[in-house]
Amino acid sequence: MVTLTRTSTPHGVRVRTARGGGPSGRAESRTKVTLYWLGGILATLVFLVPLAWSVLRSFQPNDAIVAADPDVGDLFALTTANFSALFSGDLDIVRSVGNSLVVSIGTAVLTAVIATLAGYGFGRFTFRGRNVLFGVIVVTMMVPFQAIITPLYLQMNAMGLTDSRLGLVLFYTTVNLPFGVFVMRNAFETIPAEIEDSARVDGAGTMRALVSVLRPMLVPGMATSALYAFLASWTEFLGALTFLTDDRLYTLPLSLVNLQSGAYGAVNYGYLVAGAVVAMIPCVILYVALQRFYVAGLASGAVKG
Repeated sequence: MVTLTRTSTPHGVRVRTARGGGPSGRAESRTKVTLYWLGGILATLVFLVPLAWSVLRSFQPNDAIVAADPDVGDLFALTTANFSALFSGDLDIVRSVGNSLVVSIGTAVLTAVIATLAGYGFGRFTFRGRNVLFGVIVVTMMVPFQAIITPLYLQMNAMGLTDSRLGLVLFYTTVNLPFGVFVMRNAFETIPAEIEDSARVDGAGTMRALVSVLRPMLVPGMATSALYAFLASWTEFLGALTFLTDDRLYTLPLSLVNLQSGAYGAVNYGYLVAGAVVAMIPCVILYVALQRFYVAGLASGAVKG
C-alpha cells in the first residue's frame, strides 16, 4: 500500500511525497534491499575473486601453478621466492618500474595541463568552427592508435624521439588528450562564468583566475584526465614495444613479457603473476585515492542548471 503525504517548505511550496505503508509495502521494501545487497555482493565477488586468486598465485612456486593435478595442500604452501627473484639478479625489474613511473606520471601531468587549457578555450570562448573542431577531437577518441602508429613512428624517428622516455610521454599524451579535452570542456561548462567575471573585476588575469579562483572547481576534471592518462600509459604495451629498442628504457609491460627462464624459453608463471601483482599496485592505490574525484569528473556536465 502506498500513501501520499503533503509537506510544506519554508517558502510555502507544497510537495507530495510517496511512502510505502502496510505489510505489503514493508515486504516490497525488504525485497528491494535484499536484491540490492545480493547484487552488490555478486558484483564485488566478480571483481575481487580474480584479484585475490592472482595475489595467491603470486606467492606459489611455478611447479604448483602449472601442476596438472594440484594438491590442495600445496595451494597454501606460500613463498616469497617469486618477488625476491623479481627484484634481484637478472630479473631485476626495479628499473622498469622506475621507467613506467616516469613515463606515466609525465603523461598524466602533461595531459592534465594541456587538456585544462584546451577545455578552457572550448568552454569559455566562442569562435568560428568551435563545434566542428571539438567534434573532430571527439571523433579521434574512436580511432585506435594502432591505425596511426606506423606514420607516427616514422615521424618521431625522424625527430629523434624514439628510444626516449620523452618520446613515449609525447606519444601517450597525444593518444589520451582527446578524452582529457572532452572532460575538461564539460568541467568548464558547469562553472558559472560570473565567478570568473568577478575575479576579473577584482583585477585577476586569465592565469590568476584559472589557478587561484577556478582551480578548486576544476580538480575533479583534472584528476579524471590525469588518472585516465596514468592508467592507460602504465598498462600500454604495443606503443612501448614499437618506440623502444633499448632494454634499459623498457617499461614494466615490456619487462613482464621478458620474464622467461629455464630451458627453451619456458615461461615461469610464478614470476609473471608476481610481476602482474607488482604492476597493479600503483593502479589500485591511485584509483582508491582519487576515486571520488574520478566519479565527479566523469559526471561533470551531465546535469546543468
